Amino acid sequence: MSIAHALWWMAVAPLAGQQVAGVLLDPSDSAVPQVRMVLAGADRQLHASTGAAGEFVFENVSPGDYVLRCTVTGFEPVALRVRVGRREPRPLQVRLRLAAVKSEVSVSERDRTVALDADRNADAISVERTMLDNLPVLDNNYLSTLARFLDPGTPGGSGATIVVDGMEMRNAGVTASAIQEIRINNNPYTVEYPRWSRRRIEVITKSSADAYHGTLNLLMRDYRTNARDALAALRPREQRRILEGSLFGPVGRSKKTSFLLSAAREEEDLVSVVYAQGPRGAITDNVPSPQRNSVASLRISRQQNDKQAMFWQYNFQDRWQNNQGVGGTVLAEAGTQSRFREDEFIVNHRGLVTAKLLSQFRILIGRFWTPVRSNVDAPRAVVTDAFTGGGAQADRLTTEFHTSITWLLTQTAGRHTMKYGFNIPDWSRRGLSDRSNQTGTVWFATLADFAANRPFASAVQRGDPRTVFIEKNIGGFFQDEWQARPGLSVAAGVRYDWQGVFGDQNNAAPRLAVAWAPGKSRKTVVRTGAGFFFDRSGPGPVWDILRYDGIRLRRYVVSGPVPHDPAALPASVHRLDRGVELPNTMQFSAGIERQVAKKTTFSASYVGTRGVQQLRSRDGNAPLPPTFAGRPDGRINVLRLIESAGRVEGNALELNLRGDLGKRVNGMVQYVFGRTMTDTGGVNWFPASSFSPAGEWGRADTDRRHQFNFLGTASPHRWASFGLSASLLSGIPFNVTTGGDGNRDGLALDRPAGIARNTGRGPGTAVVDLRWYREFKSQRKKEGAPSVTLSVDAFNLLNRVNYAGFVGALSSPFFGRAVSTMPARRLQFGIRLQF
Repeated sequence: MSIAHALWWMAVAPLAGQQVAGVLLDPSDSAVPQVRMVLAGADRQLHASTGAAGEFVFENVSPGDYVLRCTVTGFEPVALRVRVGRREPRPLQVRLRLAAVKSEVSVSERDRTVALDADRNADAISVERTMLDNLPVLDNNYLSTLARFLDPGTPGGSGATIVVDGMEMRNAGVTASAIQEIRINNNPYTVEYPRWSRRRIEVITKSSADAYHGTLNLLMRDYRTNARDALAALRPREQRRILEGSLFGPVGRSKKTSFLLSAAREEEDLVSVVYAQGPRGAITDNVPSPQRNSVASLRISRQQNDKQAMFWQYNFQDRWQNNQGVGGTVLAEAGTQSRFREDEFIVNHRGLVTAKLLSQFRILIGRFWTPVRSNVDAPRAVVTDAFTGGGAQADRLTTEFHTSITWLLTQTAGRHTMKYGFNIPDWSRRGLSDRSNQTGTVWFATLADFAANRPFASAVQRGDPRTVFIEKNIGGFFQDEWQARPGLSVAAGVRYDWQGVFGDQNNAAPRLAVAWAPGKSRKTVVRTGAGFFFDRSGPGPVWDILRYDGIRLRRYVVSGPVPHDPAALPASVHRLDRGVELPNTMQFSAGIERQVAKKTTFSASYVGTRGVQQLRSRDGNAPLPPTFAGRPDGRINVLRLIESAGRVEGNALELNLRGDLGKRVNGMVQYVFGRTMTDTGGVNWFPASSFSPAGEWGRADTDRRHQFNFLGTASPHRWASFGLSASLLSGIPFNVTTGGDGNRDGLALDRPAGIARNTGRGPGTAVVDLRWYREFKSQRKKEGAPSVTLSVDAFNLLNRVNYAGFVGALSSPFFGRAVSTMPARRLQFGIRLQF
């Protein structure tokens, strides 16, 4: 059926009640089939899908005002006002416009309705701009605030992945007010990204506008309004000032060129609380830990025509910190000073290759350098879980020149939407000058051993500190999203990942997601899926195997004090074990989603995780039992083998409620009941005994049985507007050890006989944060009119003592106790100007 015939048919077809009909076209006037259309009124929502000629029809529409909405990948979201009167409206012709800036679909407030789309799963955490503005967020750090929704129980080699406008990045790139939306667990089984959705944070930035819009935030904190830390003798004298803002709009009078400028300056005079035990008794101290951070970003966007759009962006960051690593049992003298400077340049091109093929290409080129210097040039002394003093022995310089490339092609063919392409998450030249441990580190089991100068182990390094290598990570993918019928969608695909240094080639990861909406109301969606995910090791282990080869940088670990002539001893060697492979994790889930009210959804899901080939380390030349008299190979000291022999098993039940939770109350509630078991803590983790690593099966280091999280806003009155954040978490485990080195492998990981790993139980955590805010708007009744918002945030409102850092070493004077706490109550005052 041609487009003209479709319009004629809708205009003359006999009616059974009022109809709203139309056709959906792309910029080349081609029909766009199989797109979900929503006609939203004051008290109801109607749904339809476009046919082969792009036609859509809504039946039995009552008179009133409506908004017609739809989203299509790569195009601006449609929000068209439609008025239905007594006479039937003329057929609509809805034309899509290529998205001007973003590479993801929509930055508008997402529809709070259940849907079949793979990227509309109701158990996703999606926080849009309006809620971001009104939630209590410490220092405007949205990513840290929402990190609570990431999967905490599964060990990973490189932490969470941050994806900004479709590209993996080290940080958000832009400042807080330039962020439009943050998503976690969105589209769990997409093949576009290597890591699973609960270890991925997606950031969508603001897009261009035809008028100038800006935000300026001033945040202040002062110790006079803070409560005293439970382990501090005096209230820490902290102060913090943050000035942040963004400005975006057209360049001059141009209708095709726009800009986005964001910047922030953070001046933080923080304090670290030391709570330790020395030879002369208790040590409590408030140690200043000042930080300064400057961030800026400039983006120039160009809409060349209806089919082509580009942007160019420069990001800058310069941060320095003093007394890093201090706190708990680490004394001020064992801290470090560091600086981080990064520059990035991004080019993003998006265009229609044909009427049904959209190309999105992005490239990032950047560099950074990070020097670290110890506060004191002296040997480091560690008394297990009592105190760490002397110098930090952590001097080093890290440099990197990196490139990241993503090319995504989206093609439509009838009921199929295919996505394929490749990405290079990281191709970089990494340099490390490691001057740590030049004068050595000594470890003692008890304070009595320290007083008698009886260390159980020591380490010192000699040789060439410089190491350079090329990090290589490549991935390719293909996925077909098939609208099998109006109530059934299937997304199936495969991804392949490869990392240099690791020799394995069998890294194909198939993924499948199915969504089914029974009945005609489409208010219930049953969703299931499964997929394999290959993780990356990160640069750390690669640096280790290159520099600790026994020749370049020689590391000596001995039982006893630092040797006077370490060169006469054999050096330690770090190697990849034979057959080492990239970590492979399978995630599978099944759940039901229900539209319980017009703008409220509920979901219940089971999520399973099974990981194999998980990375861990062990000493392949450890002293032999039962005497532990010496190492089997006298030519080598520690032989660290990095192996992919670990396992992970996780099971969780997730309940999510989001949307309108009451009159003028909006937010999301999540409860998770789960358990994660593993026999590894990551690539740098060693078992208590390298001869029996399989006996390490136990609770994961961050496993929590219960997790309850709430984020929401309420505005019962213009002077009573609130944002609330609450987290109730059961405790994580801690490992019980002897505190000594009975097996003489140089590590204080030995456990008492009959005690399994992570059997200690820490207490739960309860944190309630509250924001009060009041917005003063200009009298002008038009969009973009200036407004001023005053806010007061109270973090840990109830001032509950949440203990952390529990000590499991039997030899420590703090055994079974905490040596740190989460922060006490803090107040933050804010002023925001918007126009």
